[in-house]
Amino acid sequence: MIATLYGTIFSMDPVNCIVILECCGVGYRVQVSAGTLSRLPSPAYRPDGSIEPKGENVRLFTYMAVREDSVDLFGFYTAEEQDMFKLLLTVSGVGPKAAMSILSLMTPRTLAMTIAGEDTKAISKAPGVGAKTAARVVLELKDKLTKLYPETGGIPEIAETPAAGKPAGKSTKLTDARDALLVLGYSRSEIAAAMKDINMEDSLEEIIKKALAKLMV
Repeated sequence: MIATLYGTIFSMDPVNCIVILECCGVGYRVQVSAGTLSRLPSPAYRPDGSIEPKGENVRLFTYMAVREDSVDLFGFYTAEEQDMFKLLLTVSGVGPKAAMSILSLMTPRTLAMTIAGEDTKAISKAPGVGAKTAARVVLELKDKLTKLYPETGGIPEIAETPAAGKPAGKSTKLTDARDALLVLGYSRSEIAAAMKDINMEDSLEEIIKKALAKLMV
């Protein structure tokens, strides 16, 4: 099984998110997510007009899907994205193309937050992913996220849980919501803008969901 590829970009198809990665004279056709595609360098060729690529080398983590009629390679810029892709494949009814479609819609951490918030509507926006499939993704993956994010002990529970001896006031909800979004990799300025018009009378779950909806636009 091919676990990684290291070489130069020979060609790139932005519409279909496909790249040809040339490694030691062999060109591999790799399907990538929109996020990975945006982080890859454009193909570069030698001044003499030859088709030999001269761009910088890149490494892609890969997953090889073998079926009776085809062998497909899926590539990821980070191991985190590769891990989330593999996790999505454990969901019944989710194949490589559906998993890649979901990851083209949102980053692994945004997806993790979306699953934790049980936002099936957001997941079903991915092309080829219906409401039933989105519901299965949430149902089957919510409890597995702690294994994918051990450094945080999993995505924080989206529940309004007061600290011991303290009421869950507005300032506590605001802090908890900010902390949850910081874990997902958003900057403080992005979070501040997303929470500008948030109704602090809402529950912590609703605050995070509304802020996340703005951040995902």
